[in-house]
Amino acid sequence: MHSEHLGILLAMAPEHRHQVLRALTEAEREELETHWKLWARPEQLAPEGNWRTWLIMAGRGFGKTRAGAEWVRSVAERDPNARIALVGASLPEVRAVMVEGESGLLAICPARRRPVFEPSLRRLVWPNGAQALLFSAAEPESLRGPQHSHAWCDEIAKWDNASERAVRAYDNLILGLRLGERPQLTATTTPRAVPLVTRLLAEPDETLAITRGRTEDNAANLPPAFLSHVRRAYGQSQLGRQELDGELLADIEGALWNRALLEACREAAPTDLVRVVVGIDPPASAGGDACGIVVAGLDSTGRAHVLADASVRQASPERWARAAASAASAWQAERVIAEANQGGAMVASVLRAADLALPLRLVHASRGKVARAEPVTALYEAGRVRHAGTFPDLEDEMCGLLAGGTYQGPGRSPDRADALVWALTELLLGKSAQPRVRLA
Repeated sequence: MHSEHLGILLAMAPEHRHQVLRALTEAEREELETHWKLWARPEQLAPEGNWRTWLIMAGRGFGKTRAGAEWVRSVAERDPNARIALVGASLPEVRAVMVEGESGLLAICPARRRPVFEPSLRRLVWPNGAQALLFSAAEPESLRGPQHSHAWCDEIAKWDNASERAVRAYDNLILGLRLGERPQLTATTTPRAVPLVTRLLAEPDETLAITRGRTEDNAANLPPAFLSHVRRAYGQSQLGRQELDGELLADIEGALWNRALLEACREAAPTDLVRVVVGIDPPASAGGDACGIVVAGLDSTGRAHVLADASVRQASPERWARAAASAASAWQAERVIAEANQGGAMVASVLRAADLALPLRLVHASRGKVARAEPVTALYEAGRVRHAGTFPDLEDEMCGLLAGGTYQGPGRSPDRADALVWALTELLLGKSAQPRVRLA
């Protein structure tokens, strides 16, 4: 396409331009499909100004990956001396998403200017000599030494920060980002209040450019059925606000748990757990709150690991009892601890009817949920509890429990958090809290 034609299209309003482009024949569109400025929404284009870090923090499906890949492509095609770091949560993810994915670098580059991918060297080389190297944030030391002029960091909120790996990987990357006259970094992520995201947001305004957005901003490129389903399922819940609306959820002042504390306690569960229990907070009625069902285990060092959140919403007694029995069986639990304030005999009978063959201990709550949770919070602060994964609904409830006895949501009652408290109390604060060696 001649440059004057491109200029005419670029001068159009985005809505009018997209209408004209959609009217082209398939052959014409195939020729134009790699002209990113014609198709991109304004917020997907690199901002003007002398920024050092461009943070794209938006909901799922917004088009973050495409925006990051197109920025890398523009850098590489413009500067044959560019040396670009591609950093993701793991090397397989860097390759599958950032390089070979539907919106990755190989897919978006026109054939005549497509880089050569050398998997054994973890390297992309463009025809003009520009290069990009693949790195895993889980291997911080691999970023110690290499120098770069640019970097694209994808999904930084999901980088594993056990032993501060995510932060150390970022530090090593920044210390090597010193080639060229104006080194730059683009980070694309769904927002979560993890230490690295918080740190980026604290950068000076003159060096940080932030793009925010919602899933619906990219509605023209997403199936309507998908949009209606996820919005109906998650709506304005905390998970929906984070994953769809791209909102960074702040901690509630006075909460027993904060998100930074929870992010710091993520760690894969050991395979040699010596005790596994299931905590249950039964609902008062089938149409009321959820039934909290949380699985936790104890290792030989006396550290507890939250293994699963098997809670069910608006379930009949028979259904939540089956869910509890299934969780106990799946994790080979040795005991079930269930709150019996809402009819102890009924709780015991429905669990037995669900073929629960394990020892069952019914506990009666003499204090409120928050008061019961406070000693467990101290265990987290002492480093004695780990989460073997991410449990959004459970963790949202934990962050809604406030010192002093109140609860600020989500939902009416912190049922999942209460089940967690029962399980961890049994493992770490009860009479049988001492780790035992499990016999083979």
